[in-house]
Amino acid sequence: MKILMVRAMPQSAEHVIADPEPSTASDAAETPSGKGAGDENFPVGSFLLPKALRPHVATYYAFARAIDDIADNPGLSPEQKIKRLRAFDAALNGEPGYGDDYAKAHRMRESMAATGVTTKHGSDLVAAFVLDAEKNRYANWDELLGYCELSANPVGRYLLDLHGEDKSGYRYSDALCTVLQIVNHLQDCGDDRRELDRVYVVGDWMAEEGAVIEDLDREAFTPGMRRVADRMLYGCETLMIDARKLPAALKSKHLAMESAVIVRLADRLITLLRKGDPLADRVSLSKLDFAAAGLAGMVAGFFSAGRGAAA
Repeated sequence: MKILMVRAMPQSAEHVIADPEPSTASDAAETPSGKGAGDENFPVGSFLLPKALRPHVATYYAFARAIDDIADNPGLSPEQKIKRLRAFDAALNGEPGYGDDYAKAHRMRESMAATGVTTKHGSDLVAAFVLDAEKNRYANWDELLGYCELSANPVGRYLLDLHGEDKSGYRYSDALCTVLQIVNHLQDCGDDRRELDRVYVVGDWMAEEGAVIEDLDREAFTPGMRRVADRMLYGCETLMIDARKLPAALKSKHLAMESAVIVRLADRLITLLRKGDPLADRVSLSKLDFAAAGLAGMVAGFFSAGRGAAA
């Protein structure tokens, strides 16, 4: 995805999701994992968002959960995953031939039509999960950022569009969503390697620091893998400079408060990953972390909304 110093642009959904064939009713469209919003590291459509918009956020999450479960199902071949994912994208975009097996895609299309939000924010997620079926290594930081542009950033862009925010805010929401994705990759680096042979740890940094993929099979970070993780966290800290500007860039006090809470949770998780070893122990946020971030974030978001990102 990257040649020398030229940053690779992510493939567009139109190029990744091409020419799907309608599946028959006997095909298993979904492969539920049993995971839900309560299993996520960060709030999903919390009470801070406007009550009228929460059902739409829930619909978006249900669609994302369904396609994520397909991509992460170890019992499916890459070809089977791609077929199901392409079918979900086709149903999302209103192509004929896709029935009740794709109800979550149909509900997502209806929700987006009702709120005036583009289906691209769903198609890009599908494209990311197709990429997961096709690719399980990331050679450099820019490749990983390109993946996050499809797998994480559409979530923030969807929320901004749903709230009628200006697209200039994408820069700040992209930074925050990318950080959330990368810290999640670090939290789960052992599980991803063990269960799916999927490695989001930056390849050229491993080579430079004397680490190898097999180090992720150990019970603790090697010194080299620790240095790689710290370099990735430094990249996240750099992105957080823009991410922290998101609440002030928003007009909606509801979304600004939600964003300010998540900014604080992201900062806290970076700190925990700096100190902790996700191969040795689960690195996660505590109830106290959520409470502290919630209180401080709600106050900060309420008062910063509408002040402008430069404030």
